[in-house]
Amino acid sequence: MQKIRTWIVVFLLLFSVFFVPKTQVYAAEREVYVGGMPAGFLMRLDGVQVVGFSGVVSQDGSVSPSEEAGLKIGDVIVSFDGEKVNSSDDLEHALAASDGGAAIVSCRRGKERFSTQICPVKERASGTYKIGVLIRDTVSGIGTVTCVDKESGRFGALGHAVLGEDGELLQVANGKMYPCSIVNVNRGERGKAGELKGIFFNMTSLGTTDSSGKTGIFGSFDMDIAQKMPLAKTASLNDAKPGKAEIYTTVDGILPQKYSINIVKVDKSNKENKNFVIKITDDRLLEVSGGIVQGMSGSPILQNGKLIGAVTHVFLNDPTRGYGIGIEQMFAS
Repeated sequence: MQKIRTWIVVFLLLFSVFFVPKTQVYAAEREVYVGGMPAGFLMRLDGVQVVGFSGVVSQDGSVSPSEEAGLKIGDVIVSFDGEKVNSSDDLEHALAASDGGAAIVSCRRGKERFSTQICPVKERASGTYKIGVLIRDTVSGIGTVTCVDKESGRFGALGHAVLGEDGELLQVANGKMYPCSIVNVNRGERGKAGELKGIFFNMTSLGTTDSSGKTGIFGSFDMDIAQKMPLAKTASLNDAKPGKAEIYTTVDGILPQKYSINIVKVDKSNKENKNFVIKITDDRLLEVSGGIVQGMSGSPILQNGKLIGAVTHVFLNDPTRGYGIGIEQMFAS
């Protein structure tokens, strides 16, 4: 009988190690450095994105080979004639090597991948081959750092996806994160989202980004900087309750402040970054910003001293209210 009890204990221990969901592993009293500060993100896209078209003036007139081949604004070119395209320089080299011959171009449009044939045209003025497309290979913006894991140094920010002009998820390869100072706030109003205005300090770096997805931007944080931030433990959505809570966010300069909120609703089952409905109750924040504004995404939400999530969206019809994502959901992807 004693042996049976021993094997039962061993089985339960193995089950808890190998079969407990990963989201619960992160939520179980993990120590993190609490963020709330703004950051400037400069990330390289996985390919080059079409942002417009232009006519190539050749000996025979003006033409845009890319537009004629069916490309659309928002499409991402990932290879040209079999060669991987990671930057605008890569595309220029591939065009030069094509010598005007027809090339198969592989693209990504939202979740779909497709290929099309494009014939580069020699520009009369420069003598170089072009396909009549305006592109970008990086994306930049301001977001709020949620937290930094004390043990691994991994950070999470934003709490929602980075979207392109077409409204689709942008896939980024890598990039850098810089300190940012908020210099102005466009207040949110009913029917119109407000916005934080900031400037990057690219003389130094907060860390590097290496991935993004539906729940935010992730990477490695400078731990010398992280150790100056307040420590807290994480908590599961099971511990979150409607009632008083706080957010850390920055609406002036570089240092976050703590502001009071109410958690109106907790939805553990929501899969769209909307585990909380929150309401800003702090008069100081309401006076400056009118509530939640663009750029606050990622602001950490704490209840009873524990990190339970991050701000993600604002209600357009009521800027004092918005959504938040649970911290374990944010780091589960």
